[in-house]
Amino acid sequence: MAGTFELFVDADACFRFRLRAPDGAILAVSKAFADKPSAVAGITAVREYAGMGLISDLCPAGPPASQDAPRPRAAAAPVPGVDRRVHDNDLRIRARALRRPAHGTIGVA
Repeated sequence: MAGTFELFVDADACFRFRLRAPDGAILAVSKAFADKPSAVAGITAVREYAGMGLISDLCPAGPPASQDAPRPRAAAAPVPGVDRRVHDNDLRIRARALRRPAHGTIGVA
Protein backbone atom coordinates (compact mmCIF):
# COMPACT_ATOMS: atom_id res chain seq x y z
CA MET A 1 0.00 0.00 0.00
CA ALA A 2 1.29 3.44 -0.91
CA GLY A 3 1.58 6.51 1.27
CA THR A 4 -0.98 9.32 1.19
CA PHE A 5 -0.52 13.02 0.52
CA GLU A 6 -2.74 15.21 2.70
CA LEU A 7 -3.34 18.80 1.65
CA PHE A 8 -4.25 21.12 4.54
CA VAL A 9 -4.29 24.74 5.76
CA ASP A 10 -1.94 25.44 8.68
CA ALA A 11 -2.40 27.83 11.62
CA ASP A 12 -0.97 30.73 9.58
CA ALA A 13 -3.58 30.21 6.81
CA CYS A 14 -0.96 28.82 4.41
CA PHE A 15 -1.39 25.68 2.33
CA ARG A 16 0.83 22.70 3.15
CA PHE A 17 0.90 19.00 2.46
CA ARG A 18 2.15 16.05 4.44
CA LEU A 19 3.09 12.55 3.39
CA ARG A 20 1.68 9.79 5.57
CA ALA A 21 2.87 6.19 5.62
CA PRO A 22 0.28 3.40 5.35
CA ASP A 23 0.45 3.00 9.15
CA GLY A 24 -0.46 6.68 9.63
CA ALA A 25 3.00 7.96 10.58
CA ILE A 26 3.88 11.38 9.16
CA LEU A 27 6.95 11.02 6.93
CA ALA A 28 7.29 14.58 5.63
CA VAL A 29 5.67 18.01 5.88
CA SER A 30 6.03 20.58 3.12
CA LYS A 31 6.93 24.23 3.26
CA ALA A 32 4.12 26.80 3.33
CA PHE A 33 2.50 27.66 -0.01
CA ALA A 34 0.54 30.84 -0.76
CA ASP A 35 -2.22 29.09 -2.70
CA LYS A 36 -3.67 25.64 -3.30
CA PRO A 37 -2.43 25.21 -6.92
CA SER A 38 1.14 25.84 -5.73
CA ALA A 39 0.78 23.19 -3.03
CA VAL A 40 -0.61 20.70 -5.57
CA ALA A 41 2.35 21.50 -7.85
CA GLY A 42 4.63 20.76 -4.87
CA ILE A 43 3.00 17.34 -4.45
CA THR A 44 3.51 16.67 -8.15
CA ALA A 45 7.18 17.65 -7.87
CA VAL A 46 7.72 15.35 -4.88
CA ARG A 47 6.07 12.47 -6.74
CA GLU A 48 8.27 13.08 -9.77
CA TYR A 49 11.61 13.59 -8.04
CA ALA A 50 11.43 11.34 -4.98
CA GLY A 51 11.36 8.04 -6.87
CA MET A 52 14.41 8.85 -8.97
CA GLY A 53 16.36 10.92 -6.47
CA LEU A 54 19.94 10.15 -5.54
CA ILE A 55 20.81 9.56 -1.91
CA SER A 56 23.55 11.85 -0.64
CA ASP A 57 25.21 10.16 2.33
CA LEU A 58 26.41 13.01 4.56
CA CYS A 59 27.10 10.78 7.56
CA PRO A 60 30.64 10.22 8.81
CA ALA A 61 32.26 6.99 7.61
CA GLY A 62 32.72 5.42 11.06
CA PRO A 63 30.11 3.88 13.35
CA PRO A 64 27.92 6.28 15.35
CA ALA A 65 29.41 7.46 18.62
CA SER A 66 27.93 6.14 21.86
CA GLN A 67 25.92 8.40 24.14
CA ASP A 68 28.75 8.55 26.72
CA ALA A 69 31.53 9.46 24.30
CA PRO A 70 32.16 13.17 23.63
CA ARG A 71 30.94 14.29 20.24
CA PRO A 72 33.31 15.86 17.73
CA ARG A 73 32.87 19.58 17.12
CA ALA A 74 32.70 19.39 13.35
CA ALA A 75 31.70 16.68 10.92
CA ALA A 76 34.46 14.89 9.08
CA ALA A 77 35.48 16.59 5.86
CA PRO A 78 34.46 14.78 2.68
CA VAL A 79 37.19 12.75 1.03
CA PRO A 80 38.22 14.42 -2.24
CA GLY A 81 37.41 12.37 -5.33
CA VAL A 82 34.93 10.08 -3.53
CA ASP A 83 31.28 10.41 -4.48
CA ARG A 84 29.13 8.76 -1.79
CA ARG A 85 25.80 9.24 -3.57
CA VAL A 86 23.93 6.03 -4.29
CA HIS A 87 21.35 5.89 -7.04
CA ASP A 88 17.89 4.68 -6.04
CA ASN A 89 17.98 1.86 -8.60
CA ASP A 90 21.12 0.42 -6.98
CA LEU A 91 19.28 0.24 -3.65
CA ARG A 92 16.27 -1.44 -5.28
CA ILE A 93 18.50 -4.06 -6.93
CA ARG A 94 20.25 -4.77 -3.63
CA ALA A 95 16.95 -4.99 -1.74
CA ARG A 96 15.46 -7.32 -4.37
CA ALA A 97 18.49 -9.61 -4.10
CA LEU A 98 18.09 -9.74 -0.33
CA ARG A 99 14.36 -10.49 -0.54
CA ARG A 100 14.56 -13.33 -3.07
CA PRO A 101 15.65 -16.10 -0.66
CA ALA A 102 12.87 -15.19 1.78
CA HIS A 103 10.06 -15.81 -0.70
CA GLY A 104 10.50 -19.58 -0.93
CA THR A 105 8.30 -21.80 -3.06
CA ILE A 106 4.80 -21.25 -1.71
CA GLY A 107 2.10 -23.08 -3.67
CA VAL A 108 4.43 -25.41 -5.55
CA ALA A 109 3.24 -29.01 -5.34
